[in-house]
Amino acid sequence: MPDTPRTDGPDTPRTDGPDTPRTDGPDVPRPDGPDAMFAAVFREALRRRGLPLDRVRDHLESYGITLSLATLSYWQSGRSLPEKPQSLRAVDVLEPFLGLPRGALRSLLRRRPRGWVPQHDPAALRGVYGEDSDLEKALGDTFPYFNAGLRQLVVHEAVNVNEHRLVDEMRVTVVVRAVRDDVRHLTVVHTLDTAQAGAVDLAVPHGPPPSVRARPELNCVVAEIPLGRRLARNETAVVEYTLRSAPAEGVSHHHERRVTTPLRTYLLQVRFHPSAVPSRCWHYYRGHLGAEPRNRQLAPLDGFRTAHLLPVKCPPGAYGIAWQWTD
Repeated sequence: MPDTPRTDGPDTPRTDGPDTPRTDGPDVPRPDGPDAMFAAVFREALRRRGLPLDRVRDHLESYGITLSLATLSYWQSGRSLPEKPQSLRAVDVLEPFLGLPRGALRSLLRRRPRGWVPQHDPAALRGVYGEDSDLEKALGDTFPYFNAGLRQLVVHEAVNVNEHRLVDEMRVTVVVRAVRDDVRHLTVVHTLDTAQAGAVDLAVPHGPPPSVRARPELNCVVAEIPLGRRLARNETAVVEYTLRSAPAEGVSHHHERRVTTPLRTYLLQVRFHPSAVPSRCWHYYRGHLGAEPRNRQLAPLDGFRTAHLLPVKCPPGAYGIAWQWTD
């Protein structure tokens, strides 16, 4: 049903995905500042050498550096800047490739204050969901702004599997922090286990009802949940909601959450009906949709027929619990 989950282990991935996007607020670079100059110099060097971005990407891959075309495109347009270790190494590799003196690009990158957190970047979403994903189709023109004003800190999901072996309810608590002023709602997108994406009810325990849109053709539901008040930058809020599905055909085999920015804490609990207990459960992590699960570990059921997942670290990726039925 809905989205979501990984456990800690030696193979925990490091993510060097898309970097810092330019957003409204005090961190926006001046048009004549060094941040804007980086984009201008990078763009001009590409033009002068006649290099398309796929050639740049391939050159970086020959050095063991993997960056998406979207990330490189954002660098040249000024929508984001290199910040992470792999991205900065890419800048060092690109300077001679572009015919630039050593340090020509590096010197144009601002040092960020200690504790500074990168803001929203649509390429980070594509790093987990892939290009032209169902998420992007569901959100349409709003995809580049998907929760751009919020950072999720803590997520707790309690999932119920009914006697028909189908996930029919999920209770979610999310703690968010505003990264700019005047943030008013959290947008959530959940993929369902059956084709009856319209037969769902998403409710909140307090306040006005959320705006909910079913996308049956994509087998998902999109909701905008009011935060209760407008948040100023760095303020936090707790969002609670419950998603219930109407009776439907089909059987569930897993529950997964897609994480696009690092979480402080993620807790997933899956509880099974007494007449629908799986033969075994395991939790897993995968770096992006379409990747094979890794870090698979058995997740034993407790006396309440509940398995849980509590990763120590939550870099971007997909975290989940899967289970196997006896027949």
